[in-house]
Amino acid sequence: MVQVRVGGVALDASGQHVILLKPMDEMPGAGTVLPIWIGAQEATSILIAIEGAAVPRPLAHDLMRTMLETLGAEVERVEVTRIDDGTFYAEVTVHAGGAVHRIDARPSDAVALASRTGAPIWVADAVMTEAGVADMLSEDEPDAEESVDEFKKFLDDVDPEDFRG
Repeated sequence: MVQVRVGGVALDASGQHVILLKPMDEMPGAGTVLPIWIGAQEATSILIAIEGAAVPRPLAHDLMRTMLETLGAEVERVEVTRIDDGTFYAEVTVHAGGAVHRIDARPSDAVALASRTGAPIWVADAVMTEAGVADMLSEDEPDAEESVDEFKKFLDDVDPEDFRG
């Protein structure tokens, strides 16, 4: 398993949202990034959480966090565990009532919940190997605009079907 952070949320050429998970120990523009296509609501929820934006009413993932807190449960970690026929799978590990529970989840929901609770996000090595792509985006390098253009071209050309086994 490799620990990751949310490197960003983007739109591909067809207008679909993509969450980019980046290994914690890699600098922007180096190594790999794991793109996972997600829904618009989940993308919004993740962006709101990582930016710390206020919302007038709780979103579904805010409700999940509040329910867990109210019940004395704690999210220990989330994991993107596997990819099967182009579909990513995740689990949320929760401590509650002296027991540990591993709960099946969509990666988008798991990441949105982790973003609200501060829980670490992990990706299975096999998933990163199979679906990770070269990170071509860096804000720190002199050619950042060129890197952004290259990454946008990648998003324009990539198809979720490319990650089917």
